[in-house]
Amino acid sequence: MMNRSLCICLLLSAAPAHAQAQKAEPPSPPKIAMPDFSKVEIKTHKVAGSVSMLEGAGGNIGVSAGDDGLFVIDDQFAPLAPKIKAALAQISKKPLRFVFNTHWHGDHTGGNQPLAEAGALIVAHDNVRKRMSVDQFIEAVSMKVPAAPPRALPVVTFSEEVTFHLNGDEIHVFHVPNAHTDGDAIIHFRKANVLHAGDTFINGAYPVIDYSTGGSVDGYIAAQEKMLATVDDSTKIIPGHGPLGDKAALKTAHDMLVKVRDKIAKLAAQKKTLAEVKAAKPTAEFDAEWSKGFIQPDILVEMVYRSLSPGKAARGGSKGRAK
Repeated sequence: MMNRSLCICLLLSAAPAHAQAQKAEPPSPPKIAMPDFSKVEIKTHKVAGSVSMLEGAGGNIGVSAGDDGLFVIDDQFAPLAPKIKAALAQISKKPLRFVFNTHWHGDHTGGNQPLAEAGALIVAHDNVRKRMSVDQFIEAVSMKVPAAPPRALPVVTFSEEVTFHLNGDEIHVFHVPNAHTDGDAIIHFRKANVLHAGDTFINGAYPVIDYSTGGSVDGYIAAQEKMLATVDDSTKIIPGHGPLGDKAALKTAHDMLVKVRDKIAKLAAQKKTLAEVKAAKPTAEFDAEWSKGFIQPDILVEMVYRSLSPGKAARGGSKGRAK
């Protein structure tokens, strides 16, 4: 079994109810190479107000620094913890107070234990603690992800929303259900006008929809629509992966996924098999621009196809999972 700090790219598996219907066409396990952590450089980018973004390997880290201490969003992989702590010390000498996990995946929670041992209180959605507390099975790569050690688990959890009043800002956090996973949270720094989207927004590459742990294409799109309604043209958006974005970049990613979803839903409504849907190449118009990341067209097609709601597949359009 691999350490829990595995790459997000591994977290692709079939939803239990749908897996049985697709046994004849199992997904092809992607080939993953873990990064050489000794060569990873943590880069700091000033965003706005008290907020910075740390870029390394794994999910982008958000940081609020001020008189009240450090509020950190996600923490990448455990081996990077010394480098992350060094980068935080360059931002502020104030104590590390909170680490907020946007979801349960190891490239966003791998540093929980070392940062908790450095004094941080870990906070996340209820489902993040539930997922991390027990083994998870990633069917696409036939791999168990072991439960996290107790020290790495969120200590404070919430169900719908929570607000932190720190560093002169009002940090509003809200849950978006069944999007990238079943435990996604969006963090909005209201004064700084910064949003951390976690993996509900991948800037410039195809997204990951982890339908094995409650993610869905409809929920993913709904999460993006909620964010679009929250931000304005001046808002800086920290994506889960990729460069710092804004409302226009989020809208572009949203519109692409809606078109892909609707094309796949139409084919699913025609009772096309997964192989037939892939052969139809519903992502073709976007592949040159969006397949530069890990997620390649066939993988995206499979994730969308397997996470469609029955109502959407039946209508071939707007709402609602293909059987």
